Amino acid sequence: MDWIEVLAMLVWTGAGGLLLFVLMWIDSLFTKYKDMTEMKNGNMAVTARFVMKLFAQGYILSQSVAHSQDLWTALFVSVISFVILFILERIVELVFRMIGGLNLEEGTQHGKVTHAILAGSFHIVGAMIIAACL
Repeated sequence: MDWIEVLAMLVWTGAGGLLLFVLMWIDSLFTKYKDMTEMKNGNMAVTARFVMKLFAQGYILSQSVAHSQDLWTALFVSVISFVILFILERIVELVFRMIGGLNLEEGTQHGKVTHAILAGSFHIVGAMIIAACL
């Protein structure tokens, strides 16, 4: 490994980290609660959901980087995947609310870890499916 490869690794990692930060910030704008405030207050459910979503996005990013020769393509794939997972999350939450009377976002906000794990697991499964398509 030469210095150009090390530099490239630093650039790709920095760009990926920045993208993950931006995506998680955007995600937090669409929740009915403030993720950072809830996590600071010790809400384990919000923290679990956040970590699972971060893992899902990180997994997709890692797979897009592994399969791409171009940084911009890898980042673009991650953004598109974020949109797909966001839509999937909204659909699943609507179905659970309508059919099962289960409000995953409200339950997560109220500290119900089971709601958060269920909501976060859809992101992980979605990420695995998306990554398999790359």
